[in-house]
Parts: sequence; C-alpha cells; structure tokens
Amino acid sequence: MVVNLKRRKSVMARSMRLGHCVCNPKNPCPCDIFIRHNVCPCAGEKLPVTSGPVALTRHVRKAGCASKIGQADLLKVIGGLPEIENKNVLVGAAAGDDAGVYRLDEGCCLVQTVDVFTPNVDDPYLFGQIAAANSVSDIYAMGGRPLTALSIVGFPIDVLDASILAEILRGGIDKMNEADCAVIGGHSINDEEIKCGFAVTGLIEPEKVVQRNAARGGDVLILTKPLGTGMVSFAAQIGRAEPGVLEVAGVWMATLNKDAAELMARYGAHACTDVTGFGLMGHLVEMIRTSGLTAEIVLESLPVLGPVQACLEQGILSGSIESNQEYSWAWLRVEDSEAEKALPVLFDPQTSGGLLVALPEEKAAGYVGEMRERGHEAASIIGRVRERSGSQREGEVVLKGRRLLNLIGEGEGILREKEEEKVSEEVCCASTPGMGSTCFAGGE
Repeated sequence: MVVNLKRRKSVMARSMRLGHCVCNPKNPCPCDIFIRHNVCPCAGEKLPVTSGPVALTRHVRKAGCASKIGQADLLKVIGGLPEIENKNVLVGAAAGDDAGVYRLDEGCCLVQTVDVFTPNVDDPYLFGQIAAANSVSDIYAMGGRPLTALSIVGFPIDVLDASILAEILRGGIDKMNEADCAVIGGHSINDEEIKCGFAVTGLIEPEKVVQRNAARGGDVLILTKPLGTGMVSFAAQIGRAEPGVLEVAGVWMATLNKDAAELMARYGAHACTDVTGFGLMGHLVEMIRTSGLTAEIVLESLPVLGPVQACLEQGILSGSIESNQEYSWAWLRVEDSEAEKALPVLFDPQTSGGLLVALPEEKAAGYVGEMRERGHEAASIIGRVRERSGSQREGEVVLKGRRLLNLIGEGEGILREKEEEKVSEEVCCASTPGMGSTCFAGGE
C-alpha cells in the first residue's frame, strides 16, 4: 500500500489536537493500530484484509436468530410505544404478528416485513440464501405473495474481503428470485459484525390474510421444518460440529416456506406463524394465548434435526435457550418428567424455521401428505389446539410424551468430542472469595 504521508500528517495532527482519533473517538492518537502496524485508519490506510475462505460464524457473538433481542425484553420495549391510528392498518405492531398489513383499496393490501440477523453458517452464499428465505417467510406466514425486497447488510469491510459480501448478496438475490421477489435496492453499513436481511413487500387480498391469533379449538397443529437449527449453529460456532453438519442444517434453513404457504391457503388454515428466534414455545404461546386457547404437543411427533440428540447429551446449548425459556416457561406443563431432558428443543431459537399452521382436523392429513410429496419430509402433525378447561390459563401448553423420536437426517458421530479439562478445586475456590469448600468444578 502506498502511504500518502501528507494526508497522514494532516489527519494525525488534527486527531492529536483533539486527543482522539477522528475516525474512532474511542481511540487516542496515535492509536494501537498505528503503533503496532504503522497504519493510520483515519487517513484512509487499511490493514491487509482477510482473503480466502472464512468461517462466518467465528466473526459473530451470537449466530443467526439467536442474535435477536429476547422476547421478554422486546415486549417491555414495544409495550410502551404509541398505538397506530390509521384505519387502513389491518394488522400492525399492536397485534405483534409476523408482518404488517396495510389496505390499499377494497380488494388489495400491502403486507410488509423486515428481518436481519448474523451468520449461522460459514458459507457466505448459503448465509445469503438463508437470510432471504428467513425474511420472506413472514410474508408467507400471513398468506401473502412477495413482490419486492431491499437488502440490509452490515459488514467489516476493513477486515474481511469484499468478495465475501458479494457472495452473501448473490445468495440472497438468487433465493429471492426463487421466491419471484425482486431485490430492487438496499442499504449497507461498515459494522464490526456481519449482518444480513431484507425488507420485503408483498400483496394479499384482505379476506385471505392469515393471522396468528385466529386459531380455533380442535385445530391440528402442523410444523413444516425440523427444530434444532440453533443448537447445530452453536455447535459449529464453538468448533464442535464435524464438517458438513452445518451445511445439512443450512439446506433446511435455506428452503422457502413457499409450498407451505400455498398449501396453507388451499387447505383453509385458521392461523399461522413462522417459528424463528423465539423458539417453538415462544411462537406457539403467542399463537394460542392471543386466540384465548390452550394447546397440547407430543414430544415424539416433533420433527428434530438428527444432531440435536447429541447436542442435548453433550450440553451444547446456546444461552439464547435460557432467554427464550424465561418468557415462555410459565405457560408450559410437562406431563412426564422423563421429557425434561428434551425440553431445550422447545426453546431453541430457530433461523428460517418452518410454518406452524393451525388447520381443521379433517384437513391436516391431506396437508402433511402433499407437503411430503413435494419433498418436505419433516412436515408433521405435532399436536392440537384446545379450548380452556378448569383452571387452565390462556396460552397454556401441555407437553405429552417422553422422548424425541421424529429425527430428521443422520444423528450419530457428527459432533466432535470435547477434551475433558480437570479443574483444580484449590485454584477454583481460591480465586472465588467466599466460596469456602463449595466448588462447582470438581465436587458432587
């Protein structure tokens, strides 16, 4: 790199007078980068960027939809926002549904949504596909037809090669083309973490809007994709997934919910939501609580990625499971204590998950059968919606069954074993004042 010394001298003189780097006020001048590498970022000079293959999940703190704000915290924020007063807003923020619906005229509505998250796979092109499939999913969940999209990306352009960003966007555009949705523009920021998503606009007829809060007692619950993408992504992020495991999960995440939405309309679904960052329980509770009903799900019927069993056994669970559990645990009633080993599956944050559809009982088998004929092998009946009885609260979910049986794909030998590290009790307790003889590392 050719250094413009005149420019460097001018910029650094200004920074030193201010006592801060003009490009990053958090840093003094001269900054560590200048001292260690003789590079002045404020003068437009750059360190060599990383080229070649890059594991995207190693460049983020939380992968995929696990990067989103937790449900409990989010509700505290939006609960105090002003209500929307517009007669043409048929579904807005107050409904907390998957997308907003705005009436253009008597026969046509706009359906709009936006979604952004960090990488949960390492391949840039696949990540772009997943980001697009996830963003357009909210349109499908409402029964709409996507038309246009705007990309939203954050990328550390000073650290990673621009070709990586190009591949992310190419994957997103290709997936949107598959959805017959035109990417007509976008916005980018220079960010420390990689992020990608899309703002999507679609059309829908007013009478065909499928809302989340319209389930009916007796409806059958169907899930169209397997659970467990959060666990598998976390396993890859911490280096515990064998090569290929994340790519298999990525294929599921990159699959559009287009068929699920099309058949949902044909089979007369009463309600629908897509299962994403709040996990199955978070989305199910919101569906039935706002419908004034309860539900039961059967553990053996839940479609789950094969590697999930190993993740549960080895404790490979992201912290986002706890934040999801914080919100929806109060509504869960477990009938068999043996099922507790599998409970993290219910709270696992999903990225580009399937549709959770509430259908009349007589239509459910036909819907699942046609989904599987189209190649969606994970589509399964997982439970049903019930009217409240006795002391049951609105939104209560009863978990039946004892173990996971509906495993999708290979599930053995796919996670790297962790080398056991023996922690000295003396070192552990000595470094923790007040702990006495109680030590989590080596005791019972």
